[in-house]
Amino acid sequence: MSEARNVSIKVPVLARVEGEGALDLVIEQGDIKQLRLRIFEPPRFFEKFLEGRHYAEVPDFVARICGICPVAYQVTAAQALEELFNLDIGPWARAMRRVFYCGEWIQSHALHIHLLAAPDFFGCGNAIELAKIAPEEVRRGLRLQGLGNELMDLFGARSVHPVGVRVGGFHAAPPLEHVHALRDKLAAALPEAEALVRWAATITLPADVQTFVSVGMRHPADYAIERGGIAASDGLLIDAAAYPEHFAERHEPHSTALFSSYRGEPYLVGPLARLNLNRDRLPEDMQALLAGIGFALPSGNVFQSLLARAVEILLALREALRLLADYHVPASPWVPATPRAGIAFGCTEAPRGLLWHRYEVDADGCVVNARIVPPTAQNQARIEEDLRLSLLNFGLDHPDDALRLHCEKVIRNYDPCISCATHFLRLNVQR
Repeated sequence: MSEARNVSIKVPVLARVEGEGALDLVIEQGDIKQLRLRIFEPPRFFEKFLEGRHYAEVPDFVARICGICPVAYQVTAAQALEELFNLDIGPWARAMRRVFYCGEWIQSHALHIHLLAAPDFFGCGNAIELAKIAPEEVRRGLRLQGLGNELMDLFGARSVHPVGVRVGGFHAAPPLEHVHALRDKLAAALPEAEALVRWAATITLPADVQTFVSVGMRHPADYAIERGGIAASDGLLIDAAAYPEHFAERHEPHSTALFSSYRGEPYLVGPLARLNLNRDRLPEDMQALLAGIGFALPSGNVFQSLLARAVEILLALREALRLLADYHVPASPWVPATPRAGIAFGCTEAPRGLLWHRYEVDADGCVVNARIVPPTAQNQARIEEDLRLSLLNFGLDHPDDALRLHCEKVIRNYDPCISCATHFLRLNVQR
């Protein structure tokens, strides 16, 4: 940079991310002296107003935390309480929970790819502009998103804040004819999902390889979605109850959101972290597909999260079809629970990454206290570190507008869920 400058850039709202916030960037003599991701969402008190609630109310309450990934909150809460109550919900309910979750992965990933992230890599300001140059691809994405919503609606009675899950299983089982009709749609969508993977692999992404720890769930046999232990790419494998022994949350003065760390360092959760940890759990033909398109795993380029989401859409479609192949209506879609006092732990893989719940329950089945750690909060520190490294790789001598757009691209790539954790982005630059 030829001269020192003090520049202030203010963007009231970052487009294509749910919410708003701020990033303060101070550049001195060609180096980043300060980078602070400032989050200023007011407290929502979800954990607090769960106190005193009966366990049966918890799944519907926590679903309201997020309008994009309510299934993740419902299933995590229900499974945590079921384990505390020593409740076996049976193979039908377990399988259908996974199908239900697949619907959320499909709709959330399709939404993020086509409406939020992909426009960045085509020089477009929004999905409408993208649709002008890639109309069939955007239509395909919207069809896949709609199919995910249908799958959520099938088991949840509605796709936004569904009400189908209960502790013990589901309130109701879908009729056989509804399942058959949707199964045909899922089968018809498989070629579209594979085409999406191939298209995503052609998108030119920044060559921005970094070193980080991937954290996610791992199951002994399946690609982890709703079941498994918590794993890290350095070899960690623990159950949900041991999470606080290895992961910590802290307050930062510049943010109302908590920052998470693993062994004192930032870590990555989300679709790329899951693939880094579970690539061997993909079906063999999907592993061959990834090899054919040149998607090498593990990957240190977080921008490949877009491609990872496309891969997980295809996987979720296949899983839903597999589990619905011999669908039947059970005698009862739920089993009764007998509450007992204790501490319940649960974790699942929300579209954006690991979601962890802890509930202390009394003998009457009422919540004494609750703690919920969403994936976006876990990625906060990693986003800051990614921004720092990515900006250095990008070059700090770019004009301020180019720096701002690059920061937005990095943040959008994580698909931060503001209703779960945080708001974004006003950028202040001082040189």
